Amino acid sequence: MCTTFRLISHHHRQYTNENPLPLARQLNLFDITMIVMGGIIGSGIFMNPWVVAREAPVTSIILGVWIFGGAVAMAGAFVYADLAARNTALGGQYAYLRDGWHPSVAFLYGWCLLLVIQTGGMAAVAVTFAHYLVEMTGLPWPPAAIASATLLVLAAINLAGVKAGSSVQNLLMILKILAIFALIAAGFFVPAHPATGITHVVPLRNIGGALTPVLFAYGGWQTASFLSGEMKNPRRDLARGVLLGVAGVVTLYVAVNWVCVRALGPDGLAQTPTPASAVMLSAFGPAGGRLLAAGIAISTLGFLSQSMLTAPRIYYAMARDGVFFRAIGTLYERTQAPAAAILLQAVLAAAIALSGAYDQILNYVVSIDFIFFGLTGAALFRKGRPDHPVTTLFFVAACWITVLATILKAPATSFIGLGILAAGVPVYFLWTAKNR
Repeated sequence: MCTTFRLISHHHRQYTNENPLPLARQLNLFDITMIVMGGIIGSGIFMNPWVVAREAPVTSIILGVWIFGGAVAMAGAFVYADLAARNTALGGQYAYLRDGWHPSVAFLYGWCLLLVIQTGGMAAVAVTFAHYLVEMTGLPWPPAAIASATLLVLAAINLAGVKAGSSVQNLLMILKILAIFALIAAGFFVPAHPATGITHVVPLRNIGGALTPVLFAYGGWQTASFLSGEMKNPRRDLARGVLLGVAGVVTLYVAVNWVCVRALGPDGLAQTPTPASAVMLSAFGPAGGRLLAAGIAISTLGFLSQSMLTAPRIYYAMARDGVFFRAIGTLYERTQAPAAAILLQAVLAAAIALSGAYDQILNYVVSIDFIFFGLTGAALFRKGRPDHPVTTLFFVAACWITVLATILKAPATSFIGLGILAAGVPVYFLWTAKNR
C-alpha cells in the first residue's frame, strides 16, 4: 500500500511523558475552550427550558436549578482542572479512571461510551440535524440517510488531522454562540410577560425531576480531556480551557432561561415545548423562526463535530492499553490521526441512526454517565488531598444524588443501562486473559 496511506500500529504498553505518544500536539487554549463549549451545547438548550418549567413552573426555581446545575458543572470543571494538572496521559478521563482506580474501571467507561453514552447520543443528534436541514432546504432525502452521511463526512474531516477537526469545530462553535446571542437579544424585543399572581407549591420530587435534564444539558465538558495527547500544553491549557468553557456555557444557559421566562412567563413556558422558537417568532416573525432553525442545525452539527473529534481518542487509548482491538490503536501516518477509531465511531453511530434505535439508547445515558463522573472525582481522594476538597466533595455528592434520582424516576431504563455496564465486566477479563 502507498506510504501515504500506511497505518502506524503500536504494541500494547503503558505510555508516559518519558515515552511520548506519536500524536500531533497542535491544540491550544482557544481550541480547548471551544471544544469544551461545543461538547456541552447541543440542541437541548433550545427545548429544555420547557422541560424544567413543566416540572416546576416558578421563576425562582426555574432559574435556580439552572444556576445550581451550573454550579455543579463548575465544580466538575475544578475537579478536572485538578486532574489535568496531575495526569496528562492519553485519554483524559479514561486515564484518570485507570490510574485512580483500576484498568477495568477505565475499560468499562470506554465500553459504555462506545455502546451507549457517545454513540447513541451522536445518532440522535445527527437525526435532529437532518430534520432541521430538511425543514430549511426541502431536501427529499430520508433524515436517517442524511444523518448517516453527515457522520461519515465529519469522520473524513477528522481523518485529515486533529487541527482540521478542531478548526471546523471552532467555526461551528462561534456560529453556535452567535445563534444563542440572537435568541437572547430577541428576548428584549418581546414585551415582558406580566406576573399572573399564580403560585405553585412545588414538591421536592419535581425539583429533582427538573434538575436531571439540567445536569444532562450541562454534560459534555469532560470530553475535551480525551484530547490531552494532542494538546501543546495539556497541564496548563486543559485546566484553563475547561474552566473558561464551562463558565461561558453557564452564562449563556442562564441568560437563555431568563429570556424564556421573561417573554413567556413560567406558566407559558411550561406549556410551550419549543420555547426558543416561540420567543424568536414573537420578536422577528417567520424570519425569526427560520433563523432559529438554522441556529439549531448549526448547534447540532457543532456537537457532532466535537464528538467525532474527541470520543475516538478513548477507543485509541484502550487499544494502546491492550484492552481493545489492536487495529483501533493505529494512526493514519500522513495526519497522525487515530483513523481506525474515528471510522469505528462514525460507522457505529451511522448504523444506529439508520436503525432508529437511538431513542432507546439515550434513555440509559444519564445514570451511567454520572456514575463515572462521581468515580472520576472520587479518584482524587485516592491520590492524596485534592487542591479543592470542598468543591470535589460537592461534585461527587451531586453525581451520586443524580444517579439515585435517575434510578428512582426511571428504574426500568436505568437498570437496563446498569446491565450494559455490568456486561462489560466479563468482557474485560476475557480480553485481558486473551492478551496474557
